Amino acid sequence: MRNLKQPSADTAIDTSQPEAARYNAALGAHWDGNGVSFALLAPNASQVWLCLFEHADQAETRRLPLLRQPDGVWRGYLPAAAPGLLYGYRVAGTWAPQHGQWFNPNKLLLDPYAREVVGHCHGQPEFSANRPGDLTQPCPLDNAAIALKARVVNPAYDWQGDVAPRIPVADTVIYECHVKGFTRLWPDMPPGLCGSYAALAQTPVLDYLQQLGITSLCLLPVHPHADEVRLHQLGLSNYWGYNTVAFFALEASYASRRPDSNAALELRDAIKALHARGIEVLLDVVYNHSAEGNTDGPTLCWRGIDNTLYYQLRPDVISGAAQASDISAQYLNYTGCGNTFNLNQPQVMQMVLDSLRYWVSEFHVDGFRFDLAPVLGRDASGFRPDAPLLQAIAQDPLLSQVKLIAEPWDIGPGGYQLGQFPDGWLEWNDQYRDTMRAFWLHQWPTLGQFARRFAASSDLFQHDQRQPTASINFICAHDGFTLADALCYNHKHNAANGEHNRDGHNHNHSWNGGVEGPCADPALTQLRQRLQRALLATLLFSQGTPMLLAGDEIGHSQGGNNNAYCQDNATTWLNWAQADQPLHHWVQRLLAIRRRYCALRKPHWYNSNDVNWRHPNGQPMQPSDWDSQDNYSIAIHLHDLPTGEDCLLLCNAEARDIEFLMPDGHWNILLDSGLAASSTTVPEPAATAPGRLIVAGRSLLLAVKILSANHDNPA
Repeated sequence: MRNLKQPSADTAIDTSQPEAARYNAALGAHWDGNGVSFALLAPNASQVWLCLFEHADQAETRRLPLLRQPDGVWRGYLPAAAPGLLYGYRVAGTWAPQHGQWFNPNKLLLDPYAREVVGHCHGQPEFSANRPGDLTQPCPLDNAAIALKARVVNPAYDWQGDVAPRIPVADTVIYECHVKGFTRLWPDMPPGLCGSYAALAQTPVLDYLQQLGITSLCLLPVHPHADEVRLHQLGLSNYWGYNTVAFFALEASYASRRPDSNAALELRDAIKALHARGIEVLLDVVYNHSAEGNTDGPTLCWRGIDNTLYYQLRPDVISGAAQASDISAQYLNYTGCGNTFNLNQPQVMQMVLDSLRYWVSEFHVDGFRFDLAPVLGRDASGFRPDAPLLQAIAQDPLLSQVKLIAEPWDIGPGGYQLGQFPDGWLEWNDQYRDTMRAFWLHQWPTLGQFARRFAASSDLFQHDQRQPTASINFICAHDGFTLADALCYNHKHNAANGEHNRDGHNHNHSWNGGVEGPCADPALTQLRQRLQRALLATLLFSQGTPMLLAGDEIGHSQGGNNNAYCQDNATTWLNWAQADQPLHHWVQRLLAIRRRYCALRKPHWYNSNDVNWRHPNGQPMQPSDWDSQDNYSIAIHLHDLPTGEDCLLLCNAEARDIEFLMPDGHWNILLDSGLAASSTTVPEPAATAPGRLIVAGRSLLLAVKILSANHDNPA
């Protein structure tokens, strides 16, 4: 039966020059209620054909030529076409890999602006642009039957008055999670919803996130992605999804199995439901490279459309001086993934801006975390904070209003750019992670290093009008050990990844306490739990923007795998049935206290009215004390002038108990990470008079000053 979404066979595509003005000016495929306009940017192509399909796993039923416009865009209009239509492109041009040109009309290519992607690439030979083993000759195999296709969509959606939460940055707490792994093992989930976009809109999930106290849910990549050939051969997959094939579509495998549903509808529903609970949604996006990889990778989209436009190539390839025998390494690989997008090209930059605007305007997304973000600002001289793309984002009336988060490093020259992004950007602060782990687990940083990271890393961020909230503080992220594993393993255990344990970080600043892996020793178990609580309290009470890794609040372990990017299984899926409930309640308590006390989330840089640093004996820190490595205990007295609130953090990273002299006044002890986690309840606050207080080894205590005899500062 013919696909009713297709126009009739006798309908011709309209490419007439007088009619071109009425086409939708935007790139991609757009339905106007009467037909579909198509537009593909391919300025160096000699011919472009629109290919239509009735079934995704068959050859095209029609091949229609498009008309080249003066701006290098090939356009056409298909009357009577409607949402549901499957299509792709064939692009012809010069075959000259030594000059960076890989045109091969035998390959069906995905629309870079595809709103929905159908199919999968498993690295079959038909996806290669060249003959096997010969980069100088085009591959004659036609791949239309197995190639990725785009589907025309109807963008209409009823947002029902949805309003973005607009969480102030000073109040933001980010929760990084994977759509599938977060709910794949969620108990009592309706059939077919586990691990889906739709699961995020379920009442128990919403209740959990709201009651936990996070403000901003950051989803690992949700764009369609491809699995590397090596992973496919090993029976693994690219679980994290940092191998993008399209920037305007959603990964279809995260949609539920409910009838009459789809990924776009489910994610919109989830975002609307999360907004109703006051929770923002941030997307982790990968605009630095694509799944096409290097010259050994598949030709899916950009390489076949215009390789010299979309990717950064060696200078001798661009100039035409490269030899035919030296074309296998033509890409500038600043990402470690085989290629790097050329974001200095205005048309490529426009694609990224269009994609970002699409997610904000059509999906009400509240912000983005940019993978390997220095690529966004790279030119021939290196990274520039005033690069055209970064300036364009800052000047855009839509994008300048959402949260922008940089992973501030790539592997190119001068790739480590922590603290160098423009005002308004937030940045992952790996120096915070390393210093805090090392302070609590190894006692090697100085007190000065600890205090500097606690106070939002002013050495990195206090310049050019940037605020302390620019530092995204984290102890763990998706890349690396989970919190539980950082306290159970000295060494990575990545054998399951198929790389002979060579992948992943070797320097984790972790500590197993003397036994590698799980342990039945009650004393060691209690020590690990105590350190978990101390690290989490330090994170959530430090100045800056805290980020939690989903699962750390329930003790999730990956069995020591610190690079679980290819583990789509129980290694990465959060096991709610085995959740550490006392730890979960501890994190809830921390976040409630952080919300309650302004002194714990200062939006401006500390001054002498905000913080005092003291020795356990009550004496102020002297300049020489900051560089000492003989003392790993400190009292941090935080004050909020408008409210008159005083918070006192007593940090003891030493193995022995330490006696602290309390400041004048009466204090409520709200938290003590040294207390054993033996139940799901948090001890009631205890009052203490001025005097001395013992803080157990490797623990942290929080006290709040009682303002008056009749006011006990409830938290």
